Formats: sequence, C-alpha cells, structure tokens
Amino acid sequence: MDNRPLSPHLTVYKPQITSVLSIFHRITGAGLTASTVLVVFWLASLAMGEFTFKSFNIFLNNPLIISVLVCSLWALWYHFCTGLRHLYWDMGYGYSLKSVTISGWVAVTCSFLLTFLTLLFFVS
Repeated sequence: MDNRPLSPHLTVYKPQITSVLSIFHRITGAGLTASTVLVVFWLASLAMGEFTFKSFNIFLNNPLIISVLVCSLWALWYHFCTGLRHLYWDMGYGYSLKSVTISGWVAVTCSFLLTFLTLLFFVS
C-alpha cells in the first residue's frame, strides 16, 4: 500500500452558508420532480372523470401526502428564491462575503414566509 495523502472530503470542511444553500438548491430542484408527478396525476384524474378525480383527492387528503405537498411548496419557494439569488450573481452583483451571507439568509427567510403566506391564502 502506498502512503499517499488522501484528497480532502466534505467532512473535513466546515459547512458554509453558500455550500449548504447550494446543496439544498440542487436537492429541492430534484425533489420538485416528485411533486410535479403528483400534479400531473391530479390533472390526469380530472380529465378521467368525476369518480377518478374524487378518488385521487381522497388519496391527496392523506396526512402523509399533505406533508409531502407542504414540503414541496416550501421547496418550490426555496428554489425560486435561491434562483433569484443566482440571477443576481449572474448580473455581477453580491459577491462580497457579507452580501453572500445576507442574501442567503434572505432567501431562506423568504422561502418560509412565502410558504406560510401561500398556505394562509389558499388553504381554507
């Protein structure tokens, strides 16, 4: 066996807001696929008739599915807010450490606020 040094791994580095938000941005983007499939099935059940639509709505009213949908709603808003943050960077702004930290926390805060407001507005 060689005594060659190993390359640094993620466990060596202290998580920073930029890395954590980037990882969550990717995870939420991939996770939104599952909720998109649910929406497509919901629309398909609507097209298949009243019985299928009512049956699918019963499935959607399962507490586990409701929690998945609420998490998906947060993921949508989070992905949107961090996407705006990336567009801001693409314009050449916000590269200082202070600005990166502030914009990261603003994106996280706005994602939770927008999720709450959406639920408040649309859920009776």
